[in-house]
Amino acid sequence: MLNIFGSVIPADGITPQIFIILVLVSLVLGALMALIHTYKNDYTKSFVMTLAILPAVVCVVILMVNGNIGAGVAVAGAFSLVRFRSAPGTAREIGAIFAAMGMGLILGMGYIGYAALFTVLISLAMLIYSALSIVETKNLKKNLKITIPENLDYSGVFDEILKSYTKSYRLRQVKTSNMGALFKLSYEIVLSDPSAEKEFIDKLRTRNGNLEISLSDPQSPETEQL
Repeated sequence: MLNIFGSVIPADGITPQIFIILVLVSLVLGALMALIHTYKNDYTKSFVMTLAILPAVVCVVILMVNGNIGAGVAVAGAFSLVRFRSAPGTAREIGAIFAAMGMGLILGMGYIGYAALFTVLISLAMLIYSALSIVETKNLKKNLKITIPENLDYSGVFDEILKSYTKSYRLRQVKTSNMGALFKLSYEIVLSDPSAEKEFIDKLRTRNGNLEISLSDPQSPETEQL
């Protein structure tokens, strides 16, 4: 009978049976954590699959160096796996990755009960925070890009409109384009009313000669290219 709240790893080393049990448990708990991550959240199939198998990978790494002086190096290497994503992740994705790796580390030390308890507690916390309206954030913060002709003085030209439709705004960047014939302004804004986005853009178009205007979320791919 396994003592799930004690380490199931024998003092004389890992056996094949214990290895299989720990890997299977890590896959089951990883699948549960991946399923919870999909609740009220945007996700990709590849990320969910990776999140499900990540605890098993970390578990095996720790099992192979258990009791060895290289365990510290292995732990640091395991946490560096957060770099596996080629695109920057959201805060929730990064949190899910660290939670999955934490669970894998617990299982790698042989503590099945504590790993299960950790997974249940983290999953409940994720569900509660996702469900509570008090922690839901309206998507008010935006990145605004406005293209203007070179003969238009951008200093204060949009201030009147921005004050009417935003709670706050800040000019982050100005750069030239099209051999200096155009200027591109990049603002960080907080909208007063998300339902007035089209009206807001229409007002801006009357000032910039109907040139290109872009309004995007801070974490969108376009934002990263600013």
